Amino acid sequence: MVTCIDILKALAIYWKTIFIIVYPLALLPIFLMNNTPAMRCLYVVVLMAGFWVLEVLPLAVTAMIPLALFPTMGILDTKKTSMAYFKDSNMMFVGGLIIALAIEFCNLHTRISLHAIKLIGCSYRRLNFGLVTLTMLVSMWISNTAATAMMIPIIEAVLAELEGQGLGRVFEKEENEDPEAEIDPQMQRPTRVTMCFYIGTAYAASIGGLGCIVGSGTNLALKGIYETEFKDSPGVDFNKWLAANVPLMVAIMYPTWVWMQFWFMGLGRPNSADAKAINVGKEGEEVTRRVLSEKLHEMGRLSNHEVMVGIMFVFAVMLWFLRRPGFMKGWPEYITDTTVGDACAAMIVVVLLFIFPARLDFLHVFDKDESKRPTAPSTGLITWRYIHQKMHWSLIFLMGGGFALADGIKNSGMGELVADQLAAIAGLPRLSVLVLSSLMAMVVTQFTSNAAVANILLPIVASVAKKAEVHPMYLMMPVCLACSFAFCLPVSTPPNAIAAAPCNMRTFEMIKVASVIEVIAMVMLIAIFPFLGSLIWDFETFPEWARNTTETE
Repeated sequence: MVTCIDILKALAIYWKTIFIIVYPLALLPIFLMNNTPAMRCLYVVVLMAGFWVLEVLPLAVTAMIPLALFPTMGILDTKKTSMAYFKDSNMMFVGGLIIALAIEFCNLHTRISLHAIKLIGCSYRRLNFGLVTLTMLVSMWISNTAATAMMIPIIEAVLAELEGQGLGRVFEKEENEDPEAEIDPQMQRPTRVTMCFYIGTAYAASIGGLGCIVGSGTNLALKGIYETEFKDSPGVDFNKWLAANVPLMVAIMYPTWVWMQFWFMGLGRPNSADAKAINVGKEGEEVTRRVLSEKLHEMGRLSNHEVMVGIMFVFAVMLWFLRRPGFMKGWPEYITDTTVGDACAAMIVVVLLFIFPARLDFLHVFDKDESKRPTAPSTGLITWRYIHQKMHWSLIFLMGGGFALADGIKNSGMGELVADQLAAIAGLPRLSVLVLSSLMAMVVTQFTSNAAVANILLPIVASVAKKAEVHPMYLMMPVCLACSFAFCLPVSTPPNAIAAAPCNMRTFEMIKVASVIEVIAMVMLIAIFPFLGSLIWDFETFPEWARNTTETE
Protein backbone atom coordinates (compact mmCIF):
# COMPACT_ATOMS: atom_id res chain seq x y z
CA MET A 1 0.00 0.00 0.00
CA VAL A 2 1.30 3.44 -0.96
CA THR A 3 1.66 5.70 2.06
CA CYS A 4 1.96 9.46 2.41
CA ILE A 5 5.65 9.02 3.15
CA ASP A 6 6.11 7.14 -0.15
CA ILE A 7 4.35 9.95 -2.02
CA LEU A 8 6.51 12.59 -0.32
CA LYS A 9 9.67 10.64 -1.20
CA ALA A 10 8.56 10.41 -4.83
CA LEU A 11 7.82 14.14 -4.88
CA ALA A 12 11.27 14.86 -3.40
CA ILE A 13 12.86 12.86 -6.21
CA TYR A 14 10.74 14.03 -9.15
CA TRP A 15 9.58 17.50 -8.09
CA LYS A 16 11.53 19.21 -10.86
CA THR A 17 9.93 17.06 -13.56
CA ILE A 18 6.48 17.62 -12.06
CA PHE A 19 7.08 21.38 -11.91
CA ILE A 20 8.28 21.49 -15.54
CA ILE A 21 5.00 19.83 -16.61
CA VAL A 22 2.48 21.48 -14.26
CA TYR A 23 3.83 25.05 -14.07
CA PRO A 24 3.49 25.91 -17.82
CA LEU A 25 -0.04 24.46 -17.82
CA ALA A 26 -1.01 26.44 -14.72
CA LEU A 27 0.14 29.66 -16.41
CA LEU A 28 -1.92 29.16 -19.60
CA PRO A 29 -4.84 31.38 -18.42
CA ILE A 30 -2.45 34.36 -18.57
CA PHE A 31 -2.91 34.60 -22.33
CA LEU A 32 -5.86 32.28 -23.06
CA MET A 33 -8.22 34.79 -21.47
CA ASN A 34 -6.67 37.74 -23.34
CA ASN A 35 -4.75 36.45 -26.34
CA THR A 36 -2.58 39.45 -27.26
CA PRO A 37 1.17 39.57 -28.00
CA ALA A 38 1.77 41.39 -24.70
CA MET A 39 0.01 38.69 -22.65
CA ARG A 40 1.75 35.91 -24.57
CA CYS A 41 5.09 37.56 -23.82
CA LEU A 42 4.08 37.90 -20.15
CA TYR A 43 3.44 34.13 -20.14
CA VAL A 44 6.97 33.46 -21.39
CA VAL A 45 8.51 35.90 -18.87
CA VAL A 46 6.66 34.37 -15.89
CA LEU A 47 7.49 30.86 -17.13
CA MET A 48 11.20 31.66 -17.40
CA ALA A 49 11.20 33.47 -14.05
CA GLY A 50 9.86 30.34 -12.33
CA PHE A 51 12.36 28.07 -14.10
CA TRP A 52 15.25 30.43 -13.28
CA VAL A 53 14.37 30.90 -9.61
CA LEU A 54 13.93 27.18 -8.89
CA GLU A 55 16.60 26.08 -11.41
CA VAL A 56 14.50 23.17 -12.62
CA LEU A 57 16.49 23.36 -15.85
CA PRO A 58 20.07 24.60 -16.27
CA LEU A 59 20.00 28.41 -16.36
CA ALA A 60 21.39 28.49 -19.91
CA VAL A 61 18.71 26.06 -21.15
CA THR A 62 15.94 28.22 -19.67
CA ALA A 63 17.57 31.18 -21.43
CA MET A 64 16.95 29.41 -24.79
CA ILE A 65 13.17 29.29 -24.27
CA PRO A 66 12.60 32.57 -26.22
CA LEU A 67 14.11 30.90 -29.30
CA ALA A 68 11.49 28.17 -29.00
CA LEU A 69 8.44 30.18 -27.92
CA PHE A 70 8.77 33.73 -29.29
CA PRO A 71 8.45 32.73 -32.98
CA THR A 72 5.80 30.04 -32.37
CA MET A 73 3.69 32.35 -30.19
CA GLY A 74 3.91 35.29 -32.60
CA ILE A 75 5.96 37.52 -30.29
CA LEU A 76 9.19 37.92 -32.27
CA ASP A 77 10.43 36.18 -35.42
CA THR A 78 13.28 33.68 -35.34
CA LYS A 79 15.82 36.00 -37.00
CA LYS A 80 15.31 38.85 -34.53
CA THR A 81 15.23 36.49 -31.56
CA SER A 82 18.45 34.77 -32.64
CA MET A 83 20.24 38.09 -33.16
CA ALA A 84 19.50 39.04 -29.55
CA TYR A 85 21.87 36.32 -28.33
CA PHE A 86 24.93 37.98 -29.84
CA LYS A 87 24.50 41.68 -29.32
CA ASP A 88 27.46 44.04 -28.88
CA SER A 89 27.24 43.64 -25.10
CA ASN A 90 27.44 39.87 -25.28
CA MET A 91 30.45 39.98 -27.60
CA MET A 92 32.09 42.51 -25.28
CA PHE A 93 31.47 40.04 -22.45
CA VAL A 94 33.10 37.24 -24.46
CA GLY A 95 36.09 39.43 -25.28
CA GLY A 96 36.44 40.59 -21.67
CA LEU A 97 36.29 37.00 -20.43
CA ILE A 98 39.02 35.89 -22.86
CA ILE A 99 41.27 38.77 -21.76
CA ALA A 100 40.65 37.79 -18.12
CA LEU A 101 41.38 34.14 -18.94
CA ALA A 102 44.69 35.20 -20.53
CA ILE A 103 45.64 36.83 -17.22
CA GLU A 104 44.71 33.61 -15.39
CA PHE A 105 46.52 31.48 -17.98
CA CYS A 106 49.88 33.11 -17.23
CA ASN A 107 49.15 33.57 -13.48
CA LEU A 108 49.90 37.29 -13.64
CA HIS A 109 47.05 38.11 -11.25
CA THR A 110 48.51 35.86 -8.55
CA ARG A 111 51.97 37.43 -8.80
CA ILE A 112 50.56 40.97 -8.54
CA SER A 113 48.36 39.99 -5.58
CA LEU A 114 51.20 38.35 -3.63
CA HIS A 115 53.49 41.37 -4.08
CA ALA A 116 50.72 43.78 -3.10
CA ILE A 117 49.76 41.83 0.04
CA LYS A 118 53.40 41.73 1.16
CA LEU A 119 53.62 45.47 0.63
CA ILE A 120 50.44 46.26 2.61
CA GLY A 121 51.46 44.23 5.64
CA CYS A 122 51.24 40.79 7.19
CA SER A 123 49.41 41.17 10.51
CA TYR A 124 45.99 39.51 10.58
CA ARG A 125 44.17 42.82 10.15
CA ARG A 126 46.48 44.21 7.46
CA LEU A 127 46.52 40.88 5.65
CA ASN A 128 42.74 40.82 5.57
CA PHE A 129 42.69 44.44 4.37
CA GLY A 130 45.16 43.58 1.61
CA LEU A 131 43.21 40.50 0.53
CA VAL A 132 39.85 42.25 0.25
CA THR A 133 41.41 45.25 -1.51
CA LEU A 134 43.23 43.08 -4.04
CA THR A 135 40.19 40.88 -4.59
CA MET A 136 38.03 43.95 -5.16
CA LEU A 137 40.46 45.46 -7.69
CA VAL A 138 41.03 42.18 -9.53
CA SER A 139 37.28 41.50 -9.62
CA MET A 140 36.73 44.75 -11.51
CA TRP A 141 38.40 43.16 -14.54
CA ILE A 142 37.89 39.40 -14.24
CA SER A 143 34.87 37.42 -13.11
CA ASN A 144 33.91 37.47 -9.44
CA THR A 145 34.16 33.68 -9.37
CA ALA A 146 37.71 33.66 -10.76
CA ALA A 147 38.83 36.42 -8.38
CA THR A 148 37.56 34.45 -5.37
CA ALA A 149 39.03 31.16 -6.61
CA MET A 150 42.40 32.89 -7.05
CA MET A 151 42.52 34.17 -3.46
CA ILE A 152 41.28 31.06 -1.63
CA PRO A 153 44.56 29.05 -2.04
CA ILE A 154 46.56 32.04 -0.71
CA ILE A 155 44.29 32.24 2.34
CA GLU A 156 44.53 28.49 2.92
CA ALA A 157 48.33 28.51 2.78
CA VAL A 158 48.75 31.49 5.13
CA LEU A 159 46.24 30.29 7.75
CA ALA A 160 47.63 26.73 7.68
CA GLU A 161 51.19 27.98 8.18
CA LEU A 162 50.16 30.22 11.09
CA GLU A 163 48.38 27.26 12.68
CA GLY A 164 51.46 25.10 12.15
CA GLN A 165 53.53 27.68 14.03
CA GLY A 166 51.03 27.73 16.90
CA LEU A 167 49.93 31.29 16.08
CA GLY A 168 46.28 30.61 15.37
CA ARG A 169 43.72 27.97 14.43
CA VAL A 170 41.81 27.38 11.22
CA PHE A 171 39.05 25.37 12.94
CA GLU A 172 37.70 25.47 16.47
CA LYS A 173 39.10 22.97 18.95
CA GLU A 174 36.28 20.84 20.28
CA GLU A 175 36.03 20.08 23.97
CA ASN A 176 37.54 16.70 24.94
CA GLU A 177 38.94 16.38 21.43
CA ASP A 178 41.16 13.29 21.03
CA PRO A 179 44.33 14.38 19.17
CA GLU A 180 44.74 10.93 17.65
CA ALA A 181 41.14 10.46 16.56
CA GLU A 182 40.28 10.92 12.90
CA ILE A 183 38.25 14.11 12.39
CA ASP A 184 35.48 14.41 9.82
CA PRO A 185 36.42 17.55 7.81
CA GLN A 186 32.74 18.32 7.22
CA MET A 187 32.07 18.49 10.98
CA GLN A 188 34.82 20.98 11.80
CA ARG A 189 33.69 24.49 12.72
CA PRO A 190 35.77 27.42 11.46
CA THR A 191 37.18 30.02 13.82
CA ARG A 192 35.86 33.55 13.51
CA VAL A 193 39.18 34.65 11.99
CA THR A 194 38.87 31.93 9.34
CA MET A 195 35.32 32.99 8.47
CA CYS A 196 36.42 36.62 8.16
CA PHE A 197 39.15 35.76 5.66
CA TYR A 198 37.10 33.40 3.51
CA ILE A 199 33.73 35.13 3.28
CA GLY A 200 35.33 38.58 3.25
CA THR A 201 37.09 37.58 0.04
CA ALA A 202 33.80 36.49 -1.55
CA TYR A 203 32.09 39.75 -0.59
CA ALA A 204 35.05 41.76 -1.94
CA ALA A 205 34.72 39.95 -5.28
CA SER A 206 31.01 40.75 -5.55
CA ILE A 207 31.55 44.38 -4.56
CA GLY A 208 34.52 44.74 -6.92
CA GLY A 209 32.34 43.60 -9.80
CA LEU A 210 30.32 46.81 -9.42
CA GLY A 211 33.23 49.06 -10.39
CA CYS A 212 33.77 48.21 -14.05
CA ILE A 213 31.33 47.37 -16.82
CA VAL A 214 33.21 44.13 -17.63
CA GLY A 215 33.34 43.09 -13.95
CA SER A 216 30.01 41.26 -13.86
CA GLY A 217 27.46 39.69 -16.17
CA THR A 218 24.73 41.86 -14.63
CA ASN A 219 26.62 45.00 -15.69
CA LEU A 220 26.70 43.92 -19.31
CA ALA A 221 23.08 42.81 -19.06
CA LEU A 222 22.25 46.44 -18.22
CA LYS A 223 24.29 47.67 -21.18
CA GLY A 224 22.54 45.32 -23.59
CA ILE A 225 19.00 45.89 -22.30
CA TYR A 226 19.47 49.68 -22.00
CA GLU A 227 20.72 49.94 -25.59
CA THR A 228 17.91 47.64 -26.78
CA GLU A 229 15.17 49.62 -25.05
CA PHE A 230 16.61 53.01 -26.06
CA LYS A 231 18.25 52.60 -29.44
CA ASP A 232 18.77 56.36 -29.90
CA SER A 233 20.42 56.82 -26.50
CA PRO A 234 24.18 57.45 -26.13
CA GLY A 235 24.44 53.96 -24.63
CA VAL A 236 26.39 52.86 -21.56
CA ASP A 237 29.97 54.16 -21.74
CA PHE A 238 32.95 52.41 -20.17
CA ASN A 239 34.23 55.74 -18.77
CA LYS A 240 30.92 56.87 -17.31
CA TRP A 241 30.46 53.52 -15.62
CA LEU A 242 33.85 53.85 -13.91
CA ALA A 243 33.13 57.44 -12.85
CA ALA A 244 29.75 56.54 -11.36
CA ASN A 245 30.53 53.22 -9.72
CA VAL A 246 34.16 53.14 -8.57
CA PRO A 247 33.40 55.65 -5.77
CA LEU A 248 30.31 53.62 -4.86
CA MET A 249 32.35 50.40 -4.90
CA VAL A 250 34.88 51.89 -2.47
CA ALA A 251 32.13 53.38 -0.30
CA ILE A 252 30.55 49.93 0.11
CA MET A 253 33.78 47.93 0.47
CA TYR A 254 35.51 49.66 3.34
CA PRO A 255 32.53 50.11 5.70
CA THR A 256 31.90 46.42 4.99
CA TRP A 257 35.51 45.63 5.94
CA VAL A 258 35.20 47.69 9.15
CA TRP A 259 31.98 45.86 10.06
CA MET A 260 33.59 42.47 9.46
CA GLN A 261 36.60 43.48 11.54
CA PHE A 262 34.25 44.47 14.36
CA TRP A 263 32.15 41.31 14.04
CA PHE A 264 34.90 38.73 13.56
CA MET A 265 38.20 40.27 14.75
CA GLY A 266 37.21 42.47 17.66
CA LEU A 267 37.88 45.90 16.15
CA GLY A 268 36.92 48.43 18.83
CA ARG A 269 36.70 45.60 21.38
CA PRO A 270 40.34 45.24 22.52
CA ASN A 271 39.53 42.97 25.48
CA SER A 272 37.33 40.58 23.54
CA ALA A 273 38.30 37.01 22.68
CA ASP A 274 38.13 37.93 18.97
CA ALA A 275 40.71 40.71 19.39
CA LYS A 276 43.05 38.49 21.43
CA ALA A 277 42.85 35.71 18.82
CA ILE A 278 44.44 37.89 16.13
CA ASN A 279 47.25 39.26 18.30
CA VAL A 280 50.10 37.17 16.82
CA GLY A 281 52.82 39.82 17.14
CA LYS A 282 55.93 40.16 14.98
CA GLU A 283 56.44 36.39 14.83
CA GLY A 284 53.10 35.87 13.10
CA GLU A 285 53.85 38.62 10.59
CA GLU A 286 57.18 37.00 9.76
CA VAL A 287 55.48 33.62 9.22
CA THR A 288 52.97 35.19 6.84
CA ARG A 289 55.67 37.09 4.98
CA ARG A 290 57.68 33.88 4.60
CA VAL A 291 54.68 32.00 3.15
CA LEU A 292 54.07 34.76 0.60
CA SER A 293 57.78 34.86 -0.32
CA GLU A 294 57.83 31.10 -0.81
CA LYS A 295 54.85 31.27 -3.14
CA LEU A 296 56.55 34.02 -5.16
CA HIS A 297 59.74 31.98 -5.29
CA GLU A 298 57.77 29.00 -6.62
CA MET A 299 56.45 31.20 -9.42
CA GLY A 300 59.98 32.08 -10.58
CA ARG A 301 61.02 35.23 -12.41
CA LEU A 302 58.60 37.43 -14.32
CA SER A 303 58.19 35.79 -17.73
CA ASN A 304 57.74 37.27 -21.19
CA HIS A 305 54.30 35.66 -21.18
CA GLU A 306 53.21 37.68 -18.12
CA VAL A 307 54.73 40.91 -19.45
CA MET A 308 52.97 40.62 -22.81
CA VAL A 309 49.62 39.76 -21.24
CA GLY A 310 50.00 42.75 -18.91
CA ILE A 311 50.64 44.99 -21.92
CA MET A 312 47.61 43.57 -23.76
CA PHE A 313 45.41 44.16 -20.69
CA VAL A 314 46.51 47.81 -20.44
CA PHE A 315 45.98 48.16 -24.21
CA ALA A 316 42.40 46.84 -23.86
CA VAL A 317 41.61 49.28 -21.05
CA MET A 318 43.02 52.17 -23.10
CA LEU A 319 40.96 51.17 -26.15
CA TRP A 320 37.80 51.11 -24.02
CA PHE A 321 38.64 54.32 -22.22
CA LEU A 322 39.62 56.28 -25.33
CA ARG A 323 36.81 55.04 -27.58
CA ARG A 324 34.64 57.94 -26.43
CA PRO A 325 36.57 59.79 -23.70
CA GLY A 326 34.46 62.95 -23.71
CA PHE A 327 37.37 65.43 -23.45
CA MET A 328 38.73 64.63 -26.95
CA LYS A 329 37.83 62.75 -30.12
CA GLY A 330 37.74 59.00 -29.67
CA TRP A 331 40.25 56.84 -31.55
CA PRO A 332 37.58 55.37 -33.92
CA GLU A 333 36.80 58.84 -35.27
CA TYR A 334 40.33 59.12 -36.68
CA ILE A 335 40.03 55.97 -38.77
CA THR A 336 36.37 55.42 -39.73
CA ASP A 337 32.89 56.93 -39.91
CA THR A 338 31.38 53.58 -38.88
CA THR A 339 30.18 53.15 -35.29
CA VAL A 340 32.79 51.25 -33.27
CA GLY A 341 31.57 49.65 -30.03
CA ASP A 342 33.33 48.25 -27.00
CA ALA A 343 33.05 44.73 -28.42
CA CYS A 344 35.31 45.77 -31.31
CA ALA A 345 37.99 47.02 -28.91
CA ALA A 346 37.80 43.77 -26.93
CA MET A 347 38.11 41.60 -30.03
CA ILE A 348 41.14 43.55 -31.31
CA VAL A 349 42.97 42.51 -28.16
CA VAL A 350 41.63 38.94 -28.29
CA VAL A 351 43.05 38.45 -31.79
CA LEU A 352 46.40 39.88 -30.67
CA LEU A 353 46.48 37.44 -27.74
CA PHE A 354 46.54 34.58 -30.24
CA ILE A 355 49.11 36.26 -32.52
CA PHE A 356 51.83 37.24 -30.03
CA PRO A 357 53.93 34.30 -28.76
CA ALA A 358 54.12 33.37 -25.09
CA ARG A 359 57.86 32.61 -25.40
CA LEU A 360 60.64 34.40 -27.28
CA ASP A 361 62.50 31.22 -28.20
CA PHE A 362 62.19 32.11 -31.91
CA LEU A 363 65.05 34.56 -31.28
CA HIS A 364 67.31 31.52 -30.89
CA VAL A 365 66.21 29.73 -34.04
CA PHE A 366 69.70 30.18 -35.60
CA ASP A 367 71.65 30.08 -32.32
CA LYS A 368 75.12 28.51 -32.53
CA ASP A 369 74.22 26.45 -29.49
CA GLU A 370 71.82 23.94 -30.99
CA SER A 371 70.40 23.08 -27.57
CA LYS A 372 68.87 26.59 -27.43
CA ARG A 373 67.16 26.26 -30.79
CA PRO A 374 63.36 25.80 -30.53
CA THR A 375 61.96 22.46 -31.64
CA ALA A 376 58.34 23.63 -31.83
CA PRO A 377 56.62 27.00 -32.23
CA SER A 378 55.50 28.83 -29.13
CA THR A 379 51.82 28.97 -28.24
CA GLY A 380 50.06 32.32 -28.22
CA LEU A 381 49.43 34.31 -25.07
CA ILE A 382 46.37 32.10 -24.63
CA THR A 383 45.19 28.88 -26.27
CA TRP A 384 41.75 27.90 -27.51
CA ARG A 385 41.92 24.70 -25.46
CA TYR A 386 42.21 26.77 -22.25
CA ILE A 387 39.34 29.05 -23.34
CA HIS A 388 37.21 26.01 -24.14
CA GLN A 389 37.81 24.57 -20.66
CA LYS A 390 37.43 27.78 -18.65
CA MET A 391 34.93 29.94 -20.55
CA HIS A 392 31.56 30.59 -18.86
CA TRP A 393 29.60 29.41 -21.89
CA SER A 394 26.34 29.10 -19.94
CA LEU A 395 26.51 32.74 -18.82
CA ILE A 396 26.81 33.86 -22.45
CA PHE A 397 23.51 32.13 -23.26
CA LEU A 398 21.99 33.40 -20.02
CA MET A 399 22.73 36.99 -21.03
CA GLY A 400 21.51 36.33 -24.56
CA GLY A 401 18.22 35.02 -23.18
CA GLY A 402 17.88 38.23 -21.18
CA PHE A 403 18.45 40.36 -24.27
CA ALA A 404 15.88 38.27 -26.18
CA LEU A 405 13.38 38.83 -23.35
CA ALA A 406 14.05 42.58 -23.52
CA ASP A 407 13.40 42.57 -27.28
CA GLY A 408 10.20 40.55 -26.81
CA ILE A 409 8.94 42.77 -23.98
CA LYS A 410 9.54 45.89 -26.07
CA ASN A 411 8.09 44.61 -29.37
CA SER A 412 5.03 42.95 -27.86
CA GLY A 413 4.04 45.96 -25.76
CA MET A 414 4.32 43.96 -22.53
CA GLY A 415 6.56 46.59 -20.97
CA GLU A 416 3.90 49.27 -21.39
CA LEU A 417 1.24 46.86 -20.12
CA VAL A 418 3.19 46.18 -16.92
CA ALA A 419 4.05 49.88 -16.52
CA ASP A 420 0.32 50.73 -16.74
CA GLN A 421 -0.40 48.21 -13.98
CA LEU A 422 2.38 49.78 -11.92
CA ALA A 423 1.10 53.32 -12.50
CA ALA A 424 0.71 53.84 -8.75
CA ILE A 425 4.41 53.11 -8.24
CA ALA A 426 5.39 55.24 -11.23
CA GLY A 427 3.48 58.12 -9.67
CA LEU A 428 5.59 58.08 -6.50
CA PRO A 429 8.58 60.42 -6.06
CA ARG A 430 11.42 59.11 -8.20
CA LEU A 431 13.67 58.40 -5.20
CA SER A 432 10.91 56.20 -3.74
CA VAL A 433 10.68 54.28 -7.02
CA LEU A 434 14.47 53.84 -6.98
CA VAL A 435 14.42 52.52 -3.41
CA LEU A 436 11.50 50.12 -3.97
CA SER A 437 12.87 48.65 -7.21
CA SER A 438 16.39 48.29 -5.78
CA LEU A 439 15.09 46.60 -2.62
CA MET A 440 13.10 44.14 -4.72
CA ALA A 441 16.19 43.30 -6.79
CA MET A 442 18.32 42.88 -3.64
CA VAL A 443 15.83 40.48 -2.03
CA VAL A 444 15.20 38.32 -5.10
CA THR A 445 18.89 38.03 -5.98
CA GLN A 446 19.59 36.20 -2.70
CA PHE A 447 17.78 33.14 -4.08
CA THR A 448 18.73 32.88 -7.74
CA SER A 449 21.25 33.95 -10.39
CA ASN A 450 22.17 37.66 -10.38
CA ALA A 451 22.11 37.82 -14.17
CA ALA A 452 18.72 36.07 -14.34
CA VAL A 453 17.21 38.60 -11.91
CA ALA A 454 18.67 41.48 -13.92
CA ASN A 455 17.30 40.03 -17.17
CA ILE A 456 13.79 39.85 -15.70
CA LEU A 457 13.67 43.17 -13.85
CA LEU A 458 15.57 45.61 -16.08
CA PRO A 459 13.13 45.63 -19.05
CA ILE A 460 10.24 46.20 -16.63
CA VAL A 461 12.12 49.00 -14.84
CA ALA A 462 12.85 50.59 -18.24
CA SER A 463 9.11 50.66 -18.95
CA VAL A 464 8.38 52.15 -15.51
CA ALA A 465 10.99 54.86 -16.18
CA LYS A 466 9.26 55.75 -19.45
CA LYS A 467 5.87 55.79 -17.76
CA ALA A 468 7.13 58.02 -14.95
CA GLU A 469 9.19 60.13 -17.38
CA VAL A 470 12.32 59.62 -15.32
CA HIS A 471 15.78 59.27 -16.89
CA PRO A 472 16.07 55.50 -17.46
CA MET A 473 19.59 55.33 -16.01
CA TYR A 474 18.29 56.78 -12.71
CA LEU A 475 16.29 53.60 -12.10
CA MET A 476 18.04 50.93 -14.18
CA MET A 477 21.57 51.39 -12.82
CA PRO A 478 20.61 51.00 -9.11
CA VAL A 479 18.52 47.92 -9.90
CA CYS A 480 21.42 46.41 -11.83
CA LEU A 481 23.85 47.08 -8.98
CA ALA A 482 21.40 45.76 -6.37
CA CYS A 483 21.34 42.47 -8.28
CA SER A 484 24.97 42.03 -7.18
CA PHE A 485 24.15 42.51 -3.47
CA ALA A 486 23.91 38.73 -3.04
CA PHE A 487 25.65 38.29 0.32
CA CYS A 488 23.28 36.24 2.51
CA LEU A 489 23.39 32.65 1.28
CA PRO A 490 26.00 30.28 -0.18
CA VAL A 491 23.65 29.71 -3.14
CA SER A 492 23.22 33.45 -3.77
CA THR A 493 26.31 33.66 -5.96
CA PRO A 494 29.29 31.39 -6.85
CA PRO A 495 31.87 33.39 -4.80
CA ASN A 496 29.82 32.75 -1.64
CA ALA A 497 29.76 29.03 -2.33
CA ILE A 498 33.48 28.89 -3.19
CA ALA A 499 34.41 30.68 0.04
CA ALA A 500 31.95 28.94 2.38
CA ALA A 501 32.69 25.35 1.33
CA PRO A 502 36.38 24.96 2.33
CA CYS A 503 35.86 26.53 5.76
CA ASN A 504 32.49 24.86 6.50
CA MET A 505 30.86 28.20 7.23
CA ARG A 506 27.28 27.70 8.31
CA THR A 507 24.50 29.48 6.46
CA PHE A 508 23.19 31.08 9.66
CA GLU A 509 26.63 32.59 10.35
CA MET A 510 26.68 34.03 6.84
CA ILE A 511 23.20 35.50 7.21
CA LYS A 512 24.13 37.21 10.50
CA VAL A 513 27.14 39.05 9.09
CA ALA A 514 25.58 39.66 5.66
CA SER A 515 22.40 41.29 6.99
CA VAL A 516 24.36 44.37 8.04
CA ILE A 517 26.35 44.35 4.78
CA GLU A 518 23.08 44.40 2.82
CA VAL A 519 22.06 47.50 4.78
CA ILE A 520 25.47 49.13 4.18
CA ALA A 521 25.29 48.43 0.45
CA MET A 522 21.72 49.69 0.06
CA VAL A 523 22.29 52.83 2.12
CA MET A 524 25.42 53.69 0.13
CA LEU A 525 23.63 53.05 -3.16
CA ILE A 526 20.70 55.31 -2.24
CA ALA A 527 22.91 57.99 -0.69
CA ILE A 528 25.56 58.18 -3.42
CA PHE A 529 24.21 57.16 -6.83
CA PRO A 530 21.37 59.71 -7.29
CA PHE A 531 23.76 62.57 -6.59
CA LEU A 532 26.95 61.29 -8.21
CA GLY A 533 24.98 59.96 -11.17
CA SER A 534 23.38 63.36 -11.74
CA LEU A 535 26.85 64.77 -12.42
CA ILE A 536 27.33 62.20 -15.21
CA TRP A 537 23.80 61.93 -16.62
CA ASP A 538 21.22 64.72 -16.55
CA PHE A 539 18.67 63.22 -14.18
CA GLU A 540 16.65 66.45 -14.00
CA THR A 541 15.22 66.09 -17.51
CA PHE A 542 13.52 63.25 -19.35
CA PRO A 543 15.69 62.77 -22.47
CA GLU A 544 14.19 63.21 -25.92
CA TRP A 545 15.50 59.84 -27.11
CA ALA A 546 13.50 58.14 -24.32
CA ARG A 547 10.43 60.29 -25.12
CA ASN A 548 10.71 59.40 -28.80
CA THR A 549 10.83 55.72 -27.87
CA THR A 550 7.65 56.14 -25.83
CA GLU A 551 5.86 57.95 -28.66
CA THR A 552 6.94 55.36 -31.23
CA GLU A 553 5.55 52.56 -29.15
